[in-house]
Amino acid sequence: MRIRPLVDADRDAVRAILADPTVARWWGTDEPDAALADVAGQDGHVTLVVVVAGVVAGAIMVAEETDPDYRHAGIDIFLASAYQGRGLGSEAIRVLARYLFGERGHHRLTIDPAADNDRAIRAYESVGFRPVGIMRAYERGRDGSFHDGLLMDLLAGELTGEADLDLETPERPRSRPRR
Repeated sequence: MRIRPLVDADRDAVRAILADPTVARWWGTDEPDAALADVAGQDGHVTLVVVVAGVVAGAIMVAEETDPDYRHAGIDIFLASAYQGRGLGSEAIRVLARYLFGERGHHRLTIDPAADNDRAIRAYESVGFRPVGIMRAYERGRDGSFHDGLLMDLLAGELTGEADLDLETPERPRSRPRR
């Protein structure tokens, strides 16, 4: 598995993943094109793809706050149903967290799953994220009503487990051979 920047050739695969019912449920739209535009086009966000055995399995996004008084990064992730429940999401988050702490100099990361997304919450807790609090009526769901979100954070010293993934970013080109 490796993580690399999203390129135009990945857009159809990511669009298909966003249409997957297990992903679309949490990403709030019946329109994969709109969701893709949101995922790939947000200002200040970097979108990376999670690649497993040469196949785009999902995406992981980063938004960095650079104000020195509030410096931190927020992350988000989704994986196609075929890749869920295998520890791949936790591993991808762990690798990205090590990069954000070690190379980008952040001391805190945040993530904000839907409050009833138990599977995602367990995955984030396995990496070391802790609940901060419920954000009431935080996001609009596919049914048109607002749902609660759970704000979670992770400090650099709280990251758990080892990570052995290939992370490629624009400023950090691939350095390891493909697995």
